[in-house]
Amino acid sequence: MKFFNKVGKMALGSRLRLMSTMITDDAAKIYELHGIDFIPKWFPVFYLLSEEKEITITEIANEIGHSQPSVSKIVQEMIAVGLIQENVKTTDKRKNVIVLTEQGLLVFNKLKLQCVDVEAAVEDLIGDSNHNLWAALEEWEFLLGQKSLFKRVNEQKKLRESRAVQIVEYNDEYQSVFRALNEEWISSYFKMEAADYKALDNPKEYILDNGGKIFVALYENEPVGVCALIKMDDPDYDFELAKMAVSNKCQGKNIGWLLGQAVTNAAKELGASKIYLESNTILKPAINLYHKLGFSKVVGRPTPYERCNIQMELQLK
Repeated sequence: MKFFNKVGKMALGSRLRLMSTMITDDAAKIYELHGIDFIPKWFPVFYLLSEEKEITITEIANEIGHSQPSVSKIVQEMIAVGLIQENVKTTDKRKNVIVLTEQGLLVFNKLKLQCVDVEAAVEDLIGDSNHNLWAALEEWEFLLGQKSLFKRVNEQKKLRESRAVQIVEYNDEYQSVFRALNEEWISSYFKMEAADYKALDNPKEYILDNGGKIFVALYENEPVGVCALIKMDDPDYDFELAKMAVSNKCQGKNIGWLLGQAVTNAAKELGASKIYLESNTILKPAINLYHKLGFSKVVGRPTPYERCNIQMELQLK
C-alpha cells in the first residue's frame, strides 16, 4: 500500500482493480467452498437468467452494463459446461433467447445458500468498517453517471490552465494580433466582409474612440485571444460584444469565457443595460459560451453580416 499512499488519488483505477482482484480471487474460493463449479465472471448473467427465465443477450447486456460481445462470450462458456441453453422454442431466428438448463437450476439452488452466506459476510464487513463502501459505490456510480471522471479532469485542466491567462486592455502593439486572430477564424468558416475590415483595420478609431473597449488574453505572456465591446447607436442596446477570437493552439483553456466576462463586466461598469451580439449556429462552442454568459436569442434585427443567422442579447439590469 506504500505505492498508493505515495501516488495518491492518481492511482484510483489501479487501487480499485487491486481490490477487485482480491475479491474475485476470494470469490473463486467461495464457490469451491460451497461445492459449486463456477467462474465468478459468470455470476451477473447467471443470476439474471435465474430471475428472468428467458432473456436475450442484448437484454442481458443492457441490464448488467456489459458489452454484447462480452455477454456472448460468457453465454458460450456457460453453454459449453451445460448451465444454459439457447431456447429452441422461439420462431424469431434473429433473437438469441437463452434459459437455464436443469443442471443450471440445480446450481442456482446451491447458489442461493451461498448468497445468504456472502450477504451476511459483507454486512459483517460493513459493520467492522468506518465507511459503508457499498453505499459509497452507489453514490459514486450515480455521480459518475451525471459527470464522468474524464469530464471532471477536463474541467480541472481548464481551470488550472486558465489561471495562467491574463486579460489586459488593448493598446497599439496588439493591433496586428487583433486582426490576425479574427481573420483566422472568419476565413476558416466564412469570408471576410466589409464590416470586418472596418473594425479590424481601424480598431482605435472605430471602437475605442467611440467609447468601446477591446480586451486581449495573454497566455504565458503571449496574446492568444481578443474580444471587443463596441458602442452602439441603438435605442435597445448600449454595446455589442463582437470580434471574439481565440487562437486554435489555445482552445480549451477557458479563454473565451474569461474574455466574455471581461467584456460584460466592462459593460456594467459603463452603465449598460443590455448588450447585443451576432453569430452563426455553425459555431457551436461559441453559442454554448454565449448561453453560459447569460445571452438569449432575439429575432428580427437588421445585420451588416451575411454570415449572421443568430442574434442574442444579455440583460444587465
